[in-house]
Amino acid sequence: MPDANVRIPEEARDRLAAIAAAEGMSLCAYLARLAETLLTPAERAERAEQARAALTEWTGYAPTPSEERDLDSELDRRLAQAAAR
Repeated sequence: MPDANVRIPEEARDRLAAIAAAEGMSLCAYLARLAETLLTPAERAERAEQARAALTEWTGYAPTPSEERDLDSELDRRLAQAAAR
């Protein structure tokens, strides 16, 4: 595969290069590995839907979008409370 040039701030490049070096990798290899491990928004949505379907099949529980929002709000509240301790 041919290489590509990507323009980023010098500070970001230096930080990524230091992280890569600490892992014994070149910056190119580190970025290639990073790209392989991160999901695109579409891939994350697909996996979330697959997980939701599996949980519904396994438990029979299928919350409505309103229930999901309420549960997300409660989780956010509890995480904020735990972080404040």
